[in-house]
This record gives sequence, structure tokens and C-alpha cells, in this order.
Amino acid sequence: MKRPNWTTGYCTNVHAGTDVPTIQANLDQYAVAAKKELQLPELGVGLWLPAEATTQLLDSRRAEEFSDWLGQRGLRSYTINGFPYDNFHQPIVKHRVYEPGWWTESRRDYTIGLALVLDRLLPPGELGSISTLPIGWPSSSGWRTDQQRLQQAAQHLHQVADRLHELEQSSGRRIVIAIEPEPGCLLDTADDVTNFFEHYLQQQTHRRYLTVCHDICHSAVMFEDQLEVLQAYSAAGLTVGKVQVSSAIEVHWAVMSTGRKQEALRQLMEFAEDRYLHQTGRFQHPQGLTLAEDLPDLTQGIQAQSIQDDIWRVHFHVPIFLEAFGNLASTQQEILRCLRYLRHPEAPTFTGHLEVETYAWSVLPAVMQREGLGKDIAREISWLRQQLLREGLN
Repeated sequence: MKRPNWTTGYCTNVHAGTDVPTIQANLDQYAVAAKKELQLPELGVGLWLPAEATTQLLDSRRAEEFSDWLGQRGLRSYTINGFPYDNFHQPIVKHRVYEPGWWTESRRDYTIGLALVLDRLLPPGELGSISTLPIGWPSSSGWRTDQQRLQQAAQHLHQVADRLHELEQSSGRRIVIAIEPEPGCLLDTADDVTNFFEHYLQQQTHRRYLTVCHDICHSAVMFEDQLEVLQAYSAAGLTVGKVQVSSAIEVHWAVMSTGRKQEALRQLMEFAEDRYLHQTGRFQHPQGLTLAEDLPDLTQGIQAQSIQDDIWRVHFHVPIFLEAFGNLASTQQEILRCLRYLRHPEAPTFTGHLEVETYAWSVLPAVMQREGLGKDIAREISWLRQQLLREGLN
């Protein structure tokens, strides 16, 4: 599985809606439009199925009917984003996106439900992937320590792996869970992930089903080197179950004059919105990385001339085709570094699942939403496909 055919698509968590009819309406409006814009016979979609929709699809033959519906529109389901459990488009999401954590039975059962749905959507013998949260957000208080949460989470992941093994034996379809490190979470770096597998998920038979989701934006915010991250996964014998192709905001303070700093800060504050959590990696030489929990808190009352950091990287998924916008830049080059290394002989085993995840389109500054969501999605997928062709990966 070192060099499979790579599958590209976009993550549908960019669309609001928690029930099947609304999900279908969104796919009709946006995914079909993007496919038409790209002039493709088939478009990959990384489905976001919250708990309500998952329960609906497990009822009777509804998943099979949904599969037929997707096929009629030329939409191919190959992966699921199982990170947000509930409504991802509430006015304020922030830390709610990490609930329920993996130490709860609710998270375990929801993920098994997603696997059962995906098994019905995949063609015979095909591999599927489900990305999931990195255990949860660290506890500031409560009845469990973080270590106890990790232990309970590992038990639930082992139970899911057992269920996925049974599913593969019965249907012939292998479905993997891909744990997605995110800044500030219990697992927020590659080291955290490899240590978690080493201490809690040692069983090799379960590692056939328990893998890693590498979100390029998240890794960039933590100022991780893309090559070192992938080499670490390879050395640990871990499979990359999915790569989420995403880009963070980058601000190069060290090369700015005071006037330009003020302009950049004004522009950056347009991204300090209230729906999603925007963790910010602050890098200053020689001190290294400091992680701020949320951009609005970081920028509140700050003066541009007081910023001594060299670079900030903000967890705000900006369009992947943008290298720079105004006084701000993106971490687009990290995407290219990741893609280039994935074809290297020493790269980790990879399923080939690439998913563009720019869920923040609805909260981007209005000036960046120019063409309509269907065309914007198509432009991102087109850019990715062009890079894969240029790098000889497609």
C-alpha cells in the first residue's frame, strides 16, 4: 500500500446541516456544481455525517439509497470526517467541537456507526477512512485526569478496531480510523501521536485499522517540519489513513516595519471571529514555540509595535490556492512539502486519501468570498490536482 492510486476530494463539513435531506440539498447545490465546473465525470466527497444523519442512514436501507443517490450525481464517497459530532455551524462552536471525547461511549458508538454507514457506501473491496479527534481537549478540572482519559480512550479505540476487523471479515471492505492531531488537544504533535500508539495502542492487528490523519494546517501551526512528521510516522510503523490538505494563515512580523505591522494586525483581526477556535502558534528565536489558545484573545488590546515574535501561524483554514493575501501569507508551501515527501520510498504507508478541508469559507472576510462556494471549492480542487500532476503524483 506504499503507492496506491491517490483519491482527491473535498470535505463537506463546509456545509451546514445535520440531517440527511439537508446534506443532500447541499451536495446538490455545491458538490454537483463543483464537479460541473471541473468538468469531471466523478468528484470525491469527504462526507461529514453528524450523529443525527448517521442514525438516519443506519435505518433500514437508507444508506444504500443514499449511495445510489450519490452515484447518480457522480459523487464518490471514500472518506468521512468523523471529528465534529454535532452541529458544526452553530453561532459559537469553539471547544464544543471536541465533545464528546474518546473516553466516552458516545464517541465510540458514533464512530462505529460511521463505519457501518461507510461500509454501505463503498464499492466492494474498497478501502475507506474516517478521521477523528485527537482524544479530546485537555481537562482543566473534572473527575478524570488526562492520563485516565487516554487510557479509557485507548480501550474504546481497541473496541472499534475489533469491530472494524469483524466488518472487514464480513463485507471485504477495510475501513480505518485516522486520529487527527490538532493544536492544543491531548494529542497535538506527531510526537504525541507516536507516544500514544507506543504506550496505548501496541497491538499490531489493531494498527491495521487505527491510523493517523495528517492535517497539514495543524502541523504547520505547531511549526512541525513536514518531512520530520512523516518520517516519525514511518519509523513508528504507523499508516497515514488520510491527509487533510489545508493551509494556515502565516504572519512574518520580523520583516515588517511598524507601519506594515499595524496594517497586518488590522487585517488579521478580520479573521478573529467567534464561531471556530483559532489556535495560534507564536515563534520567536531562540525561545521557540508558544501556543495561544484563540486568536481573538491574543489580538484583544494588542499594539502592533509590541509584537516581538518572528512569525505567527493561525489555525484558520484559508483557501489552499492562496499563497498570500494583503499583508498576510499562507502556509501553502507546507502542502507542497508534504505531497513531495509522500512519494518518497521512506514515506509512511499511505492510503492515498487526500481531502481538501477548508471548512472556514463561511467565516472568511467577505472580500475573499468572490465566486460563490461551488466555484471556490472547484478552484481548490483544481489547484490540488495541478500540483499532483506537476509532482508526478497523479
